Amino acid sequence: MKTTILSALIPALASAATSGKFTALTFNVAGLPEILQSNDVNGSKSENAGEIGTYFAKYGYDIIHVQEDFNYHAYIYATDNHAYRTATSGGAAIGSGLNSLSNYDWVDFTRAKWNTCSDASGSDCLTPKGFTFMRWNPADGVFIDLYNVHADAGTEADDEKARNSNLQQVADYIDTWSTGNAVIVMGDTNSRYTRADDTGVRVFKSQNNLADTWVDLEMNGVYPTAGADALMCDNPSSVQTCEIVDKVLYRGSDVVTLGADSFAYVGKLFTNTNPDYLGDVLSDHDPILVDFTWSLSNSLRQSQFSGGPHGTWFSDLTGLPSSPAASVITFRGAERLDSVAVKLTDGTQFSHGGTGGSEVSLTLGSGEYWTTTELCTGVYNDNTRNFYIKATTSAGNTLEAGTATGSCTTFTADDGFAVVGFVGQAGDEIDQLALVYAAY
Repeated sequence: MKTTILSALIPALASAATSGKFTALTFNVAGLPEILQSNDVNGSKSENAGEIGTYFAKYGYDIIHVQEDFNYHAYIYATDNHAYRTATSGGAAIGSGLNSLSNYDWVDFTRAKWNTCSDASGSDCLTPKGFTFMRWNPADGVFIDLYNVHADAGTEADDEKARNSNLQQVADYIDTWSTGNAVIVMGDTNSRYTRADDTGVRVFKSQNNLADTWVDLEMNGVYPTAGADALMCDNPSSVQTCEIVDKVLYRGSDVVTLGADSFAYVGKLFTNTNPDYLGDVLSDHDPILVDFTWSLSNSLRQSQFSGGPHGTWFSDLTGLPSSPAASVITFRGAERLDSVAVKLTDGTQFSHGGTGGSEVSLTLGSGEYWTTTELCTGVYNDNTRNFYIKATTSAGNTLEAGTATGSCTTFTADDGFAVVGFVGQAGDEIDQLALVYAAY
């Protein structure tokens, strides 16, 4: 079971695929203590949780986000077999109930608590609900920022205010930490488009340019009118055009194109096998399954990450001109790697990190490209950082800064691509770094 990882320890993935597909499921598993909430579901909650885990193993979905995974978490994991799973943050009143199970690894896992909650219609403030973030890595050079959300419930005025605040908090986080990246938001928003006061869920489209898979695939791209009569769903639902509070929203990036191929309420795939409750649902929420496709850009690519998830996120992807090419590379370093910079032929400049160390530069000749990068990591003040960088060009020229360690990785651009920028996290030094490649 994993909690977080150091990206410097990720081995290079064998596959160099430029397109693929994956399945994504979101499921509120009704894991509040039975004494607090029955969820109107028959059967023992511990046995139901074990059945849910068995189904997870059987279907093998590539990424699963669960909500209300509180007091029966261990029963789900005991029967599931996904290779990568988040560690529980605790039962009700302690943890958020948010967990993820995956066939692929990730970096930069973070839990965030809501800034606002409301007990107007229940006990939402009893436990630290919120959202999680991870930078998911289903293939070499493919990163998708995944958010798992469980917003405030209820329909009283204070509930609506808190829920809208919750979803705005996620939207603002996306703007800060997912700039330039592909994004998927899944979870229990406790929101419906048809509720006049549920304005928060619409912020993902207006602010973050996220599309709703249900709206796109089942509603012909037409969002329900706020205040209109809602078509309510049975559980499990045999109708796909009814609306539930669980959502799956997404966007691609300049590097990774995302497409949603199918949407389905799949509660009928998660029913009780106990003879006393045969065919009954295992949760009061109908899970959502979406089939996604991804493809890499023909003009832009990204390397794997080196280093640890510290410092402030940056991305040069949003500032690249058309047909970018590097003309000057500049590094600063001494005991560790202090900064990286690149100037493009059109004059655009990108620089990240601090002002420590000594500065070194390399001017590229006509038709010369930065193609290979060695990065070495180490630990300083309990944080993993990049200690060393060495750039090698197509002409065999090199530029290096910092101090090499025993933990180094070499990143080589695909044929016809070269380094033109960076993504990662930095403060006064370079904590985390990946290379942005452009075709030439």
